[in-house]
Amino acid sequence: MIPAGKRAAVVRALDDEGVDYVVTDETSGREYTAVATFPLPTAAVEPVLDRLREAGIDESTYTVIVAAETVISRRFEALEEQYEEDADHGGDRISREELQAKADDLASGLGTYVLMTVISAVIATAGLLLDSPATVVGSMVIAPLIGPAMSAAIGTVVDDEALFRRGVRMQVLGVAVAVLAATLFALALRSLALVPPGLDPLELAEVSERLAPNVLVLVVAVGAGVAGIVSLMTGVSATLVGVMIAVALIPPAAAVGIGIAFRIPRLVLGAGIIVAVNVLSINLSALVVLWYEGYRPQRWFREDDARAAFLKRAAVLAAAIALLSVFLGGVTYDSYVASTTEADIRAAASDELTAIDSEFELLELTVERSGTVPPLETDRVVVTVGVPPGSAAAGTAPALDDRIESVLGREVGVEVRTVTVERA
Repeated sequence: MIPAGKRAAVVRALDDEGVDYVVTDETSGREYTAVATFPLPTAAVEPVLDRLREAGIDESTYTVIVAAETVISRRFEALEEQYEEDADHGGDRISREELQAKADDLASGLGTYVLMTVISAVIATAGLLLDSPATVVGSMVIAPLIGPAMSAAIGTVVDDEALFRRGVRMQVLGVAVAVLAATLFALALRSLALVPPGLDPLELAEVSERLAPNVLVLVVAVGAGVAGIVSLMTGVSATLVGVMIAVALIPPAAAVGIGIAFRIPRLVLGAGIIVAVNVLSINLSALVVLWYEGYRPQRWFREDDARAAFLKRAAVLAAAIALLSVFLGGVTYDSYVASTTEADIRAAASDELTAIDSEFELLELTVERSGTVPPLETDRVVVTVGVPPGSAAAGTAPALDDRIESVLGREVGVEVRTVTVERA
C-alpha cells in the first residue's frame, strides 16, 4: 500500500527496475492513496523491496509477499533472466524478509515446543531401549528443533538480536527438556520393572553406537545444518530436513537420559559430546551458508555490526567444536587402536593354538576394555577354543596368556574356554 505523497516515487522505482505493475486507488480514507500489485521473480524480491524502501515503503506500511503458482508472460521471463544473471549466487534464494518470516513460522509456541520435545524424547528413549531403529526414526519426525536451530543463524546475519536470542534460548531449552524427559522416563521404566532387571543398555546396538562418537558425527551435523538452512532460503519444505536435524539431536539426548537413569558415566559423556558437537556444528554451518549467500541487514549502516557479530559467533562456535573434536579424534584413534589390537591378539592366539595342536580351533575371541575417557585399557581377554573329542587341553591357558601378554606388552587377564567339537 502506497502512503500519501509516495505514489510517484514508487512508480518511478518500479519503472527503473523494469517491473510491470498495476496501481489502483485506495478508497478507505486512511493515509494510503493507492495499492500497487506486481509479479516478481524470486531473485528480484529483495532488490525491489530495497528500492521501494528508498522510495518510502517501510515497515510502517503494508507489503504482502504471496507465492504465485505460475506467471505466463514473455516480459516476465525476460525479467526473470535479467535478475538471475545479476544475482551473485543464482536466483533460487528467497528474500531477507521471507526468510525471517519462515523462521517465525517455524518457531512454535513455548507450550507446543516443550510438549512435542518431551513426546519425541520419550519415544526415542523407548526406541533405544527396544533396540528398534524404526521407533527411533519415528521420534525424529515429530521433533520441533529446526526452527530454533535456524533462527539463531538468521538472527545473526540480518542483525535481529531478538530472533538470535530466541533461537539460542529455545535450543538450550529443547536439549535440556529432551534429556530431562528421557531421564525421567528411563527411571520410571527401571523403577517399575518395565524393563528386564538385568538389562545392560550398552548391549543394545541403538545405544552402544552413541557411546563412542567419532569424527563422522561432524559430517552428520554439518550436513543437517546446511540442508536445513538451504531448505529455508530456497523456499523448499523444511519438514523432511527437520528430521535430519532431529537425527543429530534427539537420539543422543535420549541416550544421555538413559545413561543418567542407569548410572553409566561413559554413556552420559559420549552421548553428551554428540549432542554438544551437533548443536554447535548445525549452528555454525547454517551461519556460514547464510553469510556466504549474501544475506545482510536491511539497512546498510548495520552491516558492520552484523559482520562483527557473525565473525565473533562463528569464531566461538568453531573454537568450541575444535575443543570437542579433540575428544572425537581421541575416540576415533582409540577405535583404530582397539581394532588393530584385537586383530593382533586374534592372530597371536590362532598361531599359538596351531602350535599347540593343529586340530585346535579359535572359535571366538572377546576383548574387554575399561575406562570412561579414551584411551581405554584392555583388561581382559576371553578365548573360546574348539577341541576334538578326547584331546587334552591342559596347558593351553598359560600358553595363550604368555602369548597375548607379549603382544600387549603388559599383564592382562586371559580366560580360556574349551568346547568339544565333534564333526560327523
